Amino acid sequence: MNMAIATVTETETFSLEDFMANPPDHQEWVDGQLVETTGMTIKHSQIQCRLGRYWGNYAVESGQGGDAYTELPCRTLKQGRRPDVSYLTPELLTQFGEFPTLPQSPPLLAEIVSPSDAAEDLFAKASEYLESGCQEVWLVFPENKRVLIITENQTLAFKAGDIVNTQIILLGFSLEINQLFG
Repeated sequence: MNMAIATVTETETFSLEDFMANPPDHQEWVDGQLVETTGMTIKHSQIQCRLGRYWGNYAVESGQGGDAYTELPCRTLKQGRRPDVSYLTPELLTQFGEFPTLPQSPPLLAEIVSPSDAAEDLFAKASEYLESGCQEVWLVFPENKRVLIITENQTLAFKAGDIVNTQIILLGFSLEINQLFG
């Protein structure tokens, strides 16, 4: 989900099953309603594409396979989401590659944070992802040039100048934070 701005759209009844079968562009299914994600900035889009490209290139170069996606529709235990950046393992691609929506959270994903996002909402969303199949969540803070990596057992913080690296999924990937933020 583009964390920048979310607005509820007026729709007829649209169930989670409807979302799973035919996920609408630029919308998530949250608490029984379609929520339109708007307000993506050039900076947000640039970081989203960079991180997806870095993860995807590393998956190929390291021989681990799989691929990276932007705004991949997925299902958590209760919601239909679209993380900003996701990585899917070769096994998940084989199992679910033809589905319109991933029936779980991606194992590695990133949400790019906007200044208006509430901390409680960010951590609740990270927990939601972790409870539904994700093993590693990156919260990317462009304004402060920081990345938080959240797993089931730890939260790690990285700042400008640090080398950020994956903890569980896509092992061996590392990136100097300044490369991500340009």
